[in-house]
Amino acid sequence: MKIKNIGGLSAENLQEEVKQGGRFVYYAFTISLIVFTFRRTSGVYLLRKDESAVAKGMGFTLLSCLFGWWGFPFGPKYTIESIRTNMKGGKDVTDEVMATVAGHILFKEAEKENIGL
Repeated sequence: MKIKNIGGLSAENLQEEVKQGGRFVYYAFTISLIVFTFRRTSGVYLLRKDESAVAKGMGFTLLSCLFGWWGFPFGPKYTIESIRTNMKGGKDVTDEVMATVAGHILFKEAEKENIGL
């Protein structure tokens, strides 16, 4: 999983960022081509405590507004769902990401212990 907006932070730095109020989110978007409607999600973004989640997802909301409505029958339904998700600040996946980060830290610690034997 590639996380956007982390700028090379280590796992420990990510934990500290979350403790200070940061969170991880993804955004939804919909694209329709008459009889085909595609619901997709963005990559995961780190939002620092002072960043606006709604503003960060505005591009995905605009994409859905322009290209999501045109599919029949699900285009309007999925477009509204995507816009609703993005206007709420995206889908928060902080717990899932932090579980992966914690596993990475534990792995590094175990690796250091094995090398020290």
